[in-house]
Amino acid sequence: MASAPKILAFAGSARRDSCNKKLIRIAVEGAQAAGAEVTLLDLADYPLPLYEGDLEAADGVPANARALKEVFLAHQGLLLSCPEYNSSITPLLKNTIDWVSRPVPNEAPLGCYTGKTAALLSASPGALGGLRGLVTVRSILGNIGVLVLPQQIAVPKAYEAFGPDGRLKDAQQQASVEKLGAELVKVLGKLQG
Repeated sequence: MASAPKILAFAGSARRDSCNKKLIRIAVEGAQAAGAEVTLLDLADYPLPLYEGDLEAADGVPANARALKEVFLAHQGLLLSCPEYNSSITPLLKNTIDWVSRPVPNEAPLGCYTGKTAALLSASPGALGGLRGLVTVRSILGNIGVLVLPQQIAVPKAYEAFGPDGRLKDAQQQASVEKLGAELVKVLGKLQG
């Protein structure tokens, strides 16, 4: 029997009360209930300078980027909740993707991404729930070798969507988010054989 899929989960926001942090926790519950081993991390715990080639050439890859890279390498799946800033990806998420992608000795190019499988979610105060930003995230991940599930969830009017307990007020929406986490586990199980 194959071992439990290992999934790395995080939100593309550092804000303490982020709706996307609430959303990712719900998807994590679904993935764990489906049998995955999930690492939920907070990007606020891994501050990084803005990626810039001269900085990398002078100082190398920052310690937090190397630590994140090790975490990425240890997981087969990615479960991401992606806020939308001005119809696109957050600077924090893009910067994280860029720093983690930087090669280190004895590592294949894009080794932290190639062959991974990802599921995407978003929550936004807008009426589209962050859908426009997910288009960009999907494009970036696909271009660096990540298989992105076609299913995705965008929660609109996010400031009204969550109860005080952090769960979605709409039971059907709550179940859909949990199901997406479980679907990632199912696909990873099939890919692991």
